[in-house]
Amino acid sequence: MAAKCGELKIINLFSGAGGFSLGAKRAGFDIAGSVEIDPQAISVYERNFPNTSLWPQDLSIVSAIDILQNFNLKVGEIDGIIGGPPCQGFSHLGNNNSEDPRNQLFIHFFQIVKDVGPKFFLAENVPGILSPKNDKFIKQVQSKLEDKYEILEPMKLVAKEFGVPTTRARVFFFGYLKDEINPVESTEFEAANAKLVCVKDALKGLRRKIDPLWLTEEDGWKKITKNVEGDFGSKLYGQIPDGVGDPEAITRLKKKSEVSGCLGTRHSKEVLDRYCKIKQGEIDQVSKSRRLKSNGFCPTLTAGTDKNNGSYQAVRPLHPTQNRVITPREAARLQGFPDWFQFHPTKWHSFRQIGNSVSPILAEHILSVIKKHFKGV
Repeated sequence: MAAKCGELKIINLFSGAGGFSLGAKRAGFDIAGSVEIDPQAISVYERNFPNTSLWPQDLSIVSAIDILQNFNLKVGEIDGIIGGPPCQGFSHLGNNNSEDPRNQLFIHFFQIVKDVGPKFFLAENVPGILSPKNDKFIKQVQSKLEDKYEILEPMKLVAKEFGVPTTRARVFFFGYLKDEINPVESTEFEAANAKLVCVKDALKGLRRKIDPLWLTEEDGWKKITKNVEGDFGSKLYGQIPDGVGDPEAITRLKKKSEVSGCLGTRHSKEVLDRYCKIKQGEIDQVSKSRRLKSNGFCPTLTAGTDKNNGSYQAVRPLHPTQNRVITPREAARLQGFPDWFQFHPTKWHSFRQIGNSVSPILAEHILSVIKKHFKGV
């Protein structure tokens, strides 16, 4: 789908399920193309962004010119490049190995930026990347662009401060061309009067009683009550950019108040006996699942691993009042995704996609700040 006249074009690398892309679209950017290699993420992205061109490609083996040619673009036609290169090598929850080969993808992201020459770049990663032992690595990466771009110090932003019901913290690397974008200060990205949204408010209207035998994709479609208010509620049920969203999911939400992802999990009697003793804020010592606090915030949802890295499922929090782990739809809300946004029909892949994602609410905030500073826009 062609961009509207005057829209700023960006490319989303390592697009995943599309949290960054949704934030970009809501901020008013046109996505000229996205690149992703994970087949499950690709299927979900294409469902939610049917009008966006996605290239299913391994970014480690392609050049900037390859990317531009694939999307029929030329050097100078792209206003921004955004993306979340794999973070497992930097994560405190993962191997935190500075020699992890996946870290090279972070370097390659910046090499692509150098060769494409967009007006700005925005990369997301985990807080562990700011570990002192990575200082040399970060300097090496940014040195590729220092002669051309104004580069801000890495920004650590916490989602709950932007109206997302999670304490998830992420680091953003941002740089821009001074001839194209007016000066930007790091303080401009800080939260500005966002209303805090707690777990109880975020999950309002969703079914609390979940049958453990609701295991198929169609089983997961359930009726909700649309009673979440404020900006979070507005983003939850609406604010659908042109060309975004699965038509069936949007129709079912608008006309039938139905959402997907209300999938059950079969817990053994032994597990249920343990869970019923776990109070809010406490952790089950066997599964390591923490019971969410109704008036608190969700801890960082982790992704687990794909089949190439052991197929480990992420630890899922317990519902605040029910003796079960949360559903994919509950996880999506806690990450700031709208009810019409679709994920993989299986719990494993949907939780992996949500855990790997940038919250679209936070992404929209950051990209809206950047867009304001474009000269002539």
